[in-house]
Amino acid sequence: MQNAKKFIQEYSILIGFILLCILASCASDVFLTSQNLINILRQSSIIGVISIGMTFVILAGGIDLSVGSSLALIGGISLIIQNATNSVTLGVLASIGLGIIIGIFNGAISTYGKIPPFVVTLGSMAIARSLILYISDGGSIAGNLESFESFANSYFFFIPIPVIVFVAITLVGYLILEHTPFGRYVYAIGGNEKAARLSAINTNLMKVIIYAICGVSVSIASLIETSRLNSISSSSSGVGYELDAIAAVIIGGTSLSGGKGKVFGTFIGAILLAAINNIMNLINVSPYLQGLVKGVIIIIVALLQKKAGNE
Repeated sequence: MQNAKKFIQEYSILIGFILLCILASCASDVFLTSQNLINILRQSSIIGVISIGMTFVILAGGIDLSVGSSLALIGGISLIIQNATNSVTLGVLASIGLGIIIGIFNGAISTYGKIPPFVVTLGSMAIARSLILYISDGGSIAGNLESFESFANSYFFFIPIPVIVFVAITLVGYLILEHTPFGRYVYAIGGNEKAARLSAINTNLMKVIIYAICGVSVSIASLIETSRLNSISSSSSGVGYELDAIAAVIIGGTSLSGGKGKVFGTFIGAILLAAINNIMNLINVSPYLQGLVKGVIIIIVALLQKKAGNE
């Protein structure tokens, strides 16, 4: 009985995902078609990549509300540089560099400035959105290079490139968290920061690096989105992505208080969210209700996590 309970707790997200697929297949004949499943994976890739970086942050007891606005700013800057230089490489490097800078800013201000991450990243969210609105004059920025546009719209055999990137980032995140001293430090900081500090872990530096990792994940997600659309909208790109990323991490079993969670749980959580959106579209549920569903799921999962932690 105890083993069965432990199994259900460890694999609840996977069990929930399988049950959802069964119910969805009953509700719509289209759901389990190969084309629709590939479409779900493609839709989950951008939020999924962000969510992997967010997993590091939440595991360490932090939060990052700036990821959506940062994605828009990073994408806009990347396209501007590509258009000016006719170089995809320079645009990509600028994107990664800007993501790291934003991450370092969030991490440094919240740790060395002793300001709660919620407040710091809320401010960063406003700053990034304001900058991209100013740079684009409230409009969109389009790319001129077909080679960049083809990246996220290409396939490796029958698998979309964004899906491959998502899987690769997940594997890298898994290896870092589960098989390196750095990963053990992340869990230690989230579990008990004071104890981690007494164990000679430089917790402030670690947090800055963790936020920088999240910034890199946002940069990669931004490259995928801007490549798919070959443009970025200053007012709509990245809106609500912070909610989706946090939802994917929490649904995947990572504790909001830090110190507990798995990258593969986040991977399934991101796909689960995309599947829920897909199902609602297939059965003609109003798109205005999708946020309601996500919010309810976050609250329910948080309650279940609290209950499990008290047992």
